[in-house]
Amino acid sequence: MQVSDFDFELPDASIALRPASPRDSARLLVAAAGVPLRDLSVRDLPGELRPGDILVLNDTRVIPARLKGVRHRGENRLQAEATLHRRLSPHQWTAFMRPGKRLAVGDRVVFGETSDRACLLGALDATITAKGEGGEVTLSFDLTGPDLDAAIAERGAMPLPPYIAAKRAQDEQDRRDYQTVYAQEDGSVAAPTAGLHFTPKLLARLAAAGVETAFVTLHVGAGTFLPMKTEVVAEHRMHPEWGEVDAAVAQRLNAVRAAGGRIVCVGTTSLRLLESAAGEDGVVHPFEGETAIFITPGYRFRAADGLMTNFHLPRSTLFMLVCAFAGVETMRAAYAHAIATGYRFYSYGDSSLLWRAA
Repeated sequence: MQVSDFDFELPDASIALRPASPRDSARLLVAAAGVPLRDLSVRDLPGELRPGDILVLNDTRVIPARLKGVRHRGENRLQAEATLHRRLSPHQWTAFMRPGKRLAVGDRVVFGETSDRACLLGALDATITAKGEGGEVTLSFDLTGPDLDAAIAERGAMPLPPYIAAKRAQDEQDRRDYQTVYAQEDGSVAAPTAGLHFTPKLLARLAAAGVETAFVTLHVGAGTFLPMKTEVVAEHRMHPEWGEVDAAVAQRLNAVRAAGGRIVCVGTTSLRLLESAAGEDGVVHPFEGETAIFITPGYRFRAADGLMTNFHLPRSTLFMLVCAFAGVETMRAAYAHAIATGYRFYSYGDSSLLWRAA
């Protein structure tokens, strides 16, 4: 397969710069192989599920992972920006940095405002201790643990996707909008955007309809924003991300499946994590660790029956995933319909409910 096989034309006006308000007023396109497309609202979700089904939601919490600073190398100074990617230890993060080619191992980087260094928590300094491809570096911070977390929260900005950040300035509203209402576990540098549509009222309506919910954690890395650099799909390598499915959740999911209920993942992050945790027989096992699973057409799904997800970038690994899940022709038709009828795309956009192709 070629990356160009997953290309499509998307009008610039289709890219959402703000989410729907209220959250659950977003549109919902229901798609399944061999069945006509249906245009609904996210508020209609309880009617699309059955008592005994279970929604799997990613409870990761987005941290303000975009940091601006100054690189110090002797007397030389250079403006630099880092997007934290993956935590390695209490004081180390990998990060994507710009300008990547002008950074070197041993460089010191002072993040945040430098005019007032009296407060220890304000001294968000780091040393570049390793450098990889594409501007990825390892940052060893002077602070560690909760002190580092507090300094990042104070100095960092929410890491809005490039296709939003290039069109408008970030503001305080994004700190609320770019976070699910059920976020609990700090660690993501990108939101699990399918979950942005949920409200406490919608979750209560789902429970009243007999639909269960289960929470897993996958910390989304900045690699989700990176374009594919190879034309051959099989040559692409995913950046690893840390996730956890605890034993109680695994047991509940297996019980739902045994009773005839359906497992519906909210977001590609939840789906990728469950598929990493499931055995060949479809049984979900407890899981804790990194996953770099890359799902493309031809993949045999083990755990998920349904998927709620936003509309994705052309030529992206996520568009490949939905094509694998619901079928290439189904998704081409769904995306063509969504563009023609004004659905809003990407992180702050509308949603879809997809059912797995047989």
